[in-house]
Amino acid sequence: MIWVFDAYGTLFDVDGAARQAANDDPSLADIWAALSADWRRKQLEYSWMRAITGDHADFWQVTAEALDWAAERHGATMDQSARLLELYRQLPAYPEVPQVLDRLRADGAQTAIFSNGSPRMLADATASAGLEERLDALLSIESAGRFKPSTEAYRIVTDHFACGPGDITFVSSNGWDVYGATRFGFSTVWANRAGLPVDRLPCRPGRILSDLGEL
Repeated sequence: MIWVFDAYGTLFDVDGAARQAANDDPSLADIWAALSADWRRKQLEYSWMRAITGDHADFWQVTAEALDWAAERHGATMDQSARLLELYRQLPAYPEVPQVLDRLRADGAQTAIFSNGSPRMLADATASAGLEERLDALLSIESAGRFKPSTEAYRIVTDHFACGPGDITFVSSNGWDVYGATRFGFSTVWANRAGLPVDRLPCRPGRILSDLGEL
């Protein structure tokens, strides 16, 4: 069995950078949560717009540009923005992640990340969280040059494992990502951490969990 996980918001806490920055710098205490939410929203919007228009840039550039917008909106300084970007390379994993990966691998499964993140971003994040030995592959959309949820992106996974879509169980906390993966033919699990309604799109998640611990 092959279990493939999205990275940001699924394995790694995308609010972790702003939360840590606010712990280090009390002047961010009143804005970090809203800044982090806007940063993530713009990060995703920019990736979708670039996928639609073909104006590709790697996810680190997209992440920096999204932060630039969010920092301006919330009045963060250049030094604070630089610190936020530094911390984004070291996002914490959600508490249940190491145990879940260990359990899957003990059952004989292969495990991998498949993410919009650039190879360097994924390597930094997994090293910081101590997950390198728990994953068989770090797969980035950069080899296709198209962000998820494009079909070209998901094909990276089946090409890497030399298998059909039905051989992959894909797990993501992002409803739009689960939609794209389901449409491609993966078995899907939506880790619905925020308790959101299912998106009104043609494909529904195969399974819905509140966090990865329920796997």
